Amino acid sequence: MASSFDILDHMTTGVIALDDKLSVQEINSAAEALLEVSAARTEGLHISQLLAEPTIELVAHLRETLNGNSPRVRRSLPLTLHAGQEIHVDVIVTPVLQDQSPAGLLVELQAVDRLQRISREEALLNAQEATRAVVRGLAHEIKNPLGGVRGAAQLLARELPDEELAEYTRIIIREADRLRDLVDRMQGPSDRPSVENLNIHEILEHVRNLVEAESGDQITINRDYDPSLPELTADRSQLIQAVLNIVRNAMQVAVSQEECEIILRTRSQRQFTIGNQRHRLVCRVDILDNGPGIPEHMLHAIFVPMVTGRAEGTGLGLSIAQSIINRHGGLLECDSEPGNTRFTIYLPLETEYAEAS
Repeated sequence: MASSFDILDHMTTGVIALDDKLSVQEINSAAEALLEVSAARTEGLHISQLLAEPTIELVAHLRETLNGNSPRVRRSLPLTLHAGQEIHVDVIVTPVLQDQSPAGLLVELQAVDRLQRISREEALLNAQEATRAVVRGLAHEIKNPLGGVRGAAQLLARELPDEELAEYTRIIIREADRLRDLVDRMQGPSDRPSVENLNIHEILEHVRNLVEAESGDQITINRDYDPSLPELTADRSQLIQAVLNIVRNAMQVAVSQEECEIILRTRSQRQFTIGNQRHRLVCRVDILDNGPGIPEHMLHAIFVPMVTGRAEGTGLGLSIAQSIINRHGGLLECDSEPGNTRFTIYLPLETEYAEAS
């Protein structure tokens, strides 16, 4: 029969079992995901060590419960994770008794912004699907008359008696081909993913080597990998392209800083919802840079093709990355403020792939 914490792993509420010293004895999957920690690394740690900053309010709340020997509730308690993110949680603490004396605590954590996050992700996925539908329709409307223009230019070239005049038709053909290639790039990869078992860290190291070779010593790329991550099933070349587009974007923006730094971080998350599907285990990849950040008025549109904040940019890199991640059943998000921009990739470790359009 499954243990109590095996059963609790199926809950969406985070649950942590503490002893009377407030040291972690057990932690369920939802609490791992919420606090962005690994159960294997938390056993025996004091509860305060699961968080980045002093947790005076939380520890005081736990000690009051332990001393008072009665359940207590604290609403919207702010907690700062090791990654720097602040979350707000409702905390329910119940004493665990042994011979009528408190032997430990059962702590339940419920993120008060969880429903907002799920709603935001659903809206993001819907917006991404709407963008892809617009691009597909636009590609169809452009490529059909474009083929006619190109064909007419070829026919005209055969009839022109003057070779100098034929140069004009060659210009028409070249520009028609360039526009066709641009439309194809807007649509992203057209082939169904050719999947294989991959180590996400091999993908990230390949991208890191490419970017470091391109940038010389202009940037520093630091790594914070979770070595316990299992392999995932994905298309290697497409996944490299998606990650490379994001890291290059970070490099091109952050290189304006005196000390340009990019961080590649991996973590696992359990019982994670993408859109309307809940996944037992998800691979999370964070790509962080210390650049000036993305202007707030552009943040909602950075995945739209041809939208860019750089004069020399095409506005296709992030759109293509998003398309690839979505077709792997995943999600690509971005949070940004000056000095701290984070792109987050979520990839399910059991994936159904979208058919190529």
